[in-house]
Amino acid sequence: MTGIRPPRSGLRSLQPDAFGAEPTGERLARIRRSPHFADGQFKNPLGAGIRPSGSMLEFASRYFRKEQRVRRAPAGTVPVHPTTLADLAKAPASGLRLTWMGHSSVLAEIDGRRVLFDPVWGERCSPFAFAGPKRLHPVPVPLAALGPVDAVVISHDHYDHLDMPTIKALAGTDTVFAVPLGVGAHLEHWGVPADRMRELDWQETTKIAGLSLTATPARHFCGRGLRNQQHTLWASWAVAGAEHRIYHSGDTGYFPGFKDIGAEHGPFDATMIQIGAYSEYWPDIHMTPEEGVRTHLDLQGGAHGALLPIHWGTFNLAPHPWAEPGEGTLAAARKAGVTVALPPPGAPFEPGSAELPQTPWWRGVAPGPAPAEAATDRVTAGGPEDRGEQQAAPVA
Repeated sequence: MTGIRPPRSGLRSLQPDAFGAEPTGERLARIRRSPHFADGQFKNPLGAGIRPSGSMLEFASRYFRKEQRVRRAPAGTVPVHPTTLADLAKAPASGLRLTWMGHSSVLAEIDGRRVLFDPVWGERCSPFAFAGPKRLHPVPVPLAALGPVDAVVISHDHYDHLDMPTIKALAGTDTVFAVPLGVGAHLEHWGVPADRMRELDWQETTKIAGLSLTATPARHFCGRGLRNQQHTLWASWAVAGAEHRIYHSGDTGYFPGFKDIGAEHGPFDATMIQIGAYSEYWPDIHMTPEEGVRTHLDLQGGAHGALLPIHWGTFNLAPHPWAEPGEGTLAAARKAGVTVALPPPGAPFEPGSAELPQTPWWRGVAPGPAPAEAATDRVTAGGPEDRGEQQAAPVA
């Protein structure tokens, strides 16, 4: 592309390919026309601190303390369901099936179509193969064995959501990519043809294979390189088929706009909500489990549909203990009367089923003692036990 270009550093040629590319030309001009772009950068729907608050010395001391490091990783082998083509070959009886691959990667089979959210199949979420957060469990199924997908949806360009090796592998397929405004520059740099990309601003919708995909607001930030100019947008996503609606939060801090998203695009048959990698050092850009459950309630206008917790268990990205997001979500969901699905990575489930995965699978490998209520936590809030019905069989 030619035309408008952002300032460029002389070090650009020395940067790794995984940094991607900066928007230029008409792509940058479109960014600058966005109502969400001002003063040279994209703005959040509600003000947010995008850099860690508080003392960095205190944070570093806490983060690298040996006893803290031990608690931030599983104490054994994470029980990953070995997803096979046989698992996915038979169409879901309800028309909707979700398979959490770990972190924020989810395969959604919706009304006869397949959507892959934030696919990260790489060993590290980093621009470097030799450094950066490493997987705590393997990917449940090789990317090449996943089968064709109709759409790949990206929430934003951070390394744990936009993985260069995965994108390069998918670039050779027929899938169409739906991405927030500006993120297409990275994909084009890695070999994705422009005619197989849909770049959306907030509240814009595209049609792919009969599905409506809408980029909805989120409270986060962007950046892959050294400069992080806020020239690429971040988004949550609402996807609607002929019979079902689903929502993927991407990364976001809590904000009141979730109610508006739900009113316009919901209610949803399932929500996939970020509940991990939170910290008091960055409270505006990642949600706690309690905020994740509140977001589900806002989106649904009440305790309807199933919540799939995402953005946890796969990478060590925050000071909290490894199992804390799962325990926190379970407790918050019970208190709020929300049905939460708890599949181990790779286990497909149908959100409308009476037999949702409900066993806290992480407890067998969680560092430290199991919670006192472990013996009774086999169903989720809003599940059969809470309604006085027969308990559904847990899915391992």
